[in-house]
Amino acid sequence: ERLELISYDARVQLTMPGGKDERIVIVDLDEKSLAEVGRWPWGRDKMARLVDVLFERHQISVLGFDVLFAEPDASSGLDKLKALERGELRNVPAFKSELAKLAPRMDHDALFAAAIAKRPVVLSVNFDFSRAKAGDMLGVGVLPPPVLPGEAMTGRNFGVRSAQKFAGNLPQIQAGAVAAGHFNSIPDVDGVIRSTPMLVKHGQDYYEALSLAMMRVLLDSPPLIPVLPTEPDPSGYDAIESLRVGQIEIPVGENVAALVPFRGAERSFRYVSATDVLHERLPPEALQGAIVLLGTTAAGLFDLRSTPVATVYPGVELHANLIAGMLDGTFKQQPPYALAIEVVVLLLLGIALSLLLPRLDPLFGSVAVIALLGLVVGLNLYAWSQQNSVWPLASPMVLVIAIFGINMTYGFFVERRAKKQITGLFGQYIPPELVDEMSADPESIKMEGESRELTVLFSDVRGFTTISEGLEPQALSQLMNDYLTPMTRAIHKHRGTIDKYMGDAIMAFWGAPLHDKNHVDNALAAAMEMLHLLRKLGPEFRAKGWPELRIGVGLNTGPMNVGNMGSEFRRAYTVMGDAVNLGSRLESLTKEYGVEIMVGESTMEKANNMLFRQVDRVRVKGKDEPVSIYEPMVRLDRVQQELKDEVARFHEVLFHYLSRQWEQALALLAQLEARQPDSKLYALYRQRIEYFMANPPEPAWDGVFTHKTK
Repeated sequence: ERLELISYDARVQLTMPGGKDERIVIVDLDEKSLAEVGRWPWGRDKMARLVDVLFERHQISVLGFDVLFAEPDASSGLDKLKALERGELRNVPAFKSELAKLAPRMDHDALFAAAIAKRPVVLSVNFDFSRAKAGDMLGVGVLPPPVLPGEAMTGRNFGVRSAQKFAGNLPQIQAGAVAAGHFNSIPDVDGVIRSTPMLVKHGQDYYEALSLAMMRVLLDSPPLIPVLPTEPDPSGYDAIESLRVGQIEIPVGENVAALVPFRGAERSFRYVSATDVLHERLPPEALQGAIVLLGTTAAGLFDLRSTPVATVYPGVELHANLIAGMLDGTFKQQPPYALAIEVVVLLLLGIALSLLLPRLDPLFGSVAVIALLGLVVGLNLYAWSQQNSVWPLASPMVLVIAIFGINMTYGFFVERRAKKQITGLFGQYIPPELVDEMSADPESIKMEGESRELTVLFSDVRGFTTISEGLEPQALSQLMNDYLTPMTRAIHKHRGTIDKYMGDAIMAFWGAPLHDKNHVDNALAAAMEMLHLLRKLGPEFRAKGWPELRIGVGLNTGPMNVGNMGSEFRRAYTVMGDAVNLGSRLESLTKEYGVEIMVGESTMEKANNMLFRQVDRVRVKGKDEPVSIYEPMVRLDRVQQELKDEVARFHEVLFHYLSRQWEQALALLAQLEARQPDSKLYALYRQRIEYFMANPPEPAWDGVFTHKTK
C-alpha cells in the first residue's frame, strides 16, 4: 500500500501540466497582509470592505472563503457601549439616541452579512470526524442547508464519512451567504493529502465540499446528482461512482472522495495579497470575472498541508485545484474494475516470467525484465494520461522484481560453487566481501610467498594473566569470544586480513591477498574503531561481573613476505619480516608510554588525514637502528584546536629535551601536566628530564632511548 502511494505520487509529479491557471485567483492572507492590516482575525468591517472591493471594483464571478466566521466580532466595542446603556448610562437619553445612530455602523457582523448577502459568496464549514464524548460540544455556529437532505436518502448506504461534530459560521453571517461547503481533506496512511471528500454526512444530511459548492454557485446552483452503479449491490451498499453537477461529472471513490488533480508543485494559480485588494492597489481589470478563493499561506495560521507535490502546500490551493479539475474534466479515478485488472496482470506477468527467465542468461534476463517493467509502466501511464484511470502499479512491479530476484538468487547459488575454492582458502582470514572481490578474478590471487609493502597490526590485552586467573574457565572463554568478535568485525570492516589469534592477542595485516593502496589508512581506521568498540563493551562487561579490558595496539608499515607458509602438516597465510617484528615491538611499547596505539615512522609518513604525536625516538630490542615512534590522535577533519595546541606543545618539549634545554622542557611539560596530571607519557619525560638535570648525559648522547626488553 505504501509503495502504491509512492508510485501514485511519482505519476502525479511526472504528469502535472504546470503553468498558472488564470481563471482562479487566491486572495492571500499572507505575511504582508497580516503586517499591514493586523493579526487575524480581522474586523468584519474590513472583511465587508474586502467583499465590496472584489465585487464592485473587480467584478469577480464568485468568492469562496477558506476561513470560518464562528465567533462574533467585538472589535468595534459595540457590546461594551450596549452594556453601558443597560447599566450606568441607562438614564441618559442623549447617550441612547447617539448609540442608536452609531450601532448600525459598529455592528461589524451585520455589515459583513449585508456585504455577502447580495453576492455569490460561499462560506466554509469544518467537520470533526473524531468520536464525540459525553459533555463535548457537537457544534459551533450553524450549518448551511444540506446539499442532499437526509429524508431523500433514507435506507441508502453511500459510503459517505460521518462526522458528529462541526464548526460553522454565525447564524447571521451564514444566512447572508448563498452557500457553504466543508474544507476537510482525507490524509492517507502516510499523512499525505491526495483526495478530498465531496460529501460529508452529519446526522442524516449530506453536505458538499467548498470547491463543489463554489462550482454549483458558478453554474447557478444546479442540483447535485449522485451517479450509482447500474447493477445494485445485493448487500445494500450503493457506492457512488461520480457526482453530476449540470454537465460536469466528478469521479469519486472510497468515502465519495475525489483525487485532487494537482496542477503544479505550488503557486499554480494567481496569488494576490489581501491587503493589496483592500487598499485598491490592483487595477480594476486584474481580477475581472475570476473565481476567487480567500485563504492563507501565512505559516502562523496553520493552513499548510503535505501533498504528493510538496511537503508544505497551502490548503487553499487544494480547493483551487479541485475547481480547475471540475472546469477541465481532469480528475483521475480508480475504476471499479481495478482489482480485476490487478489480478489479470499479476497472473500474466507471473506465468511469463516463470517460463522465460530460467531459459535466459543473466544479461538477456535483465534486459527482458527491464523491457517488461517498461511495458508495465508505459501501459499504466497510458491509462493515467489518456483515460484518467488509476491502475495499480506497485504490485506488478514488485512481482516482476521479486521473480527476477528469485531467479538471480538461484543463479547465485549455482555459480557459488565456482567460488568454493577461493572461499575455502581465504574465508577464514578475510571478510566475505573481499572473498567476493577475489572470486571475480581468482587467477590474480597468489598463494606462494611474495614481497609486498603491507601494514601489520598487533593488539594485546593489558594484564590478561591477572584477568584469566580471576575467572572460571567458562566465563573466561565467553569473555574472550565477546571481546574478539567485535575486534574482528572492526578489522574486517576496514578490509583487514586476520593472521592469527594468540590467546588474547590479535595479529592482522592489510594489503594482501588483495592489493590495497589505502592499506595504511584502513589499518589506522580499524585500530581506532577497535578502541571505540572496546569502550562500548565496558558497561556490558561490568554488568556481567567481568573486568573492563584495556588493550595496546601496534602498527607498522614496510616490506613484508606474505604467502601460504608452514609445514606439510599445517600451513597458514601469514606475513614475516623485520617490519612485522617492529609492529610487535611497538605494541609492547604502548604500556611503557601509557598510550593505546603506537605506530612506526613509515606508517605515519604514508597516512592521510590523521594527526600524530611523536612519542619518542628509540632503539627496540633486536635492532640497532633508531626509529621514531608516534601516537595517532584523531582524524584531521575532526581535530579540535585545543588538541592541536597540546600536540604542538609536546613537540616543543621534545625539541628542548633533545637540545638538552632541560629547564625550558620542564616548564612546558608542567603546563601539559596541569591539563593532564595522570598522563603516564608526561610523567615518563619528567622523570627523564629530572634525571638528566642531576646526571647530565655524555656529549655523544643523541636522545635515542634504548629499550632492553621486548
